[in-house]
Amino acid sequence: MNSRSMLRSSVSRRLLRPVADLIDQRIERQVRSAVRRADAQGTPAAPATEQLVRDVELLRRRQLTFELLLGPRGRGISRMVAEAPLERLYAEVAALSGDRDAAVRNVAAAFRLLVALESLGVGRIAGGTMNICGKLGAIPLLDPPNDEILEIGTLYGMFSAGLVRMMERDGRSPSLTIVDPFAGVQLQPGTDQRPDPTGAPVDEHAVRTNLGLAGPAGAAARIQQGFSEDPETRAAVSDRRYGVIVVDGDHSAKGVAQDLQWAEEIAAPGAIVVLDDYGDPHWPGIKNALDDHLKGETRFTYLGKAAHAAYLRAS
Repeated sequence: MNSRSMLRSSVSRRLLRPVADLIDQRIERQVRSAVRRADAQGTPAAPATEQLVRDVELLRRRQLTFELLLGPRGRGISRMVAEAPLERLYAEVAALSGDRDAAVRNVAAAFRLLVALESLGVGRIAGGTMNICGKLGAIPLLDPPNDEILEIGTLYGMFSAGLVRMMERDGRSPSLTIVDPFAGVQLQPGTDQRPDPTGAPVDEHAVRTNLGLAGPAGAAARIQQGFSEDPETRAAVSDRRYGVIVVDGDHSAKGVAQDLQWAEEIAAPGAIVVLDDYGDPHWPGIKNALDDHLKGETRFTYLGKAAHAAYLRAS
């Protein structure tokens, strides 16, 4: 690893943060000391020094405000963005949609929507900021063949609320169906069951509350409690062909394979299927399952990926 990469790595930033804070403190002490000396001598402090003190204080207040709005306090995850990941997401969504300007516009709108929903809603949207903004921004640009949406695995329902709003921004009339076990906590094979970092229970009441933020279409959403592999659950929601299917349930290779096979049966011609956490090293089974699925007989064509989400189109 070269020196520039080392300085940009997350580990290096954590290690160097105390040093940077110490430097800031020393600079501030020196500035304030210069002001005090000028006052003691009865001479006016240099205008540049006085302005610097005011600027430092203003920046501190602004930083605190942004931290309260976008930082991890209250939800357990930061929504602060950095230039490099954002530019990479613009490029990935543009590659999927073929329209750079639309990609930038939709990703920016998705970020504002993410912050608004998490500010007003119960719980959070699962996933990193770029992952969420990529999905919310890309799906409408891929022109699904109809407005029927199925989300397999919803956590707090906040992503679905955001997707409804993004589709409506594009002139669509989304009709939403959600499948989730609503077990009180987020369930994943091989992981501990523990309360969400937001402190909010994972249940249908929280989901309904968040869907209400999306207006009439969110409030009218159809919710089916159960696991996506259960025959009863599938039968209850297989009464239509979906233009958008978001697969974000069981992250094991077996679970993903089952959901993809079900999606083959219920996807409308031209439907967009989004497989979340594809390529995430924490969930290798997702990539393995999709790669194996695409080797066999399938209706799905792989369109590409953006921020750990794979996009497919049904024939």
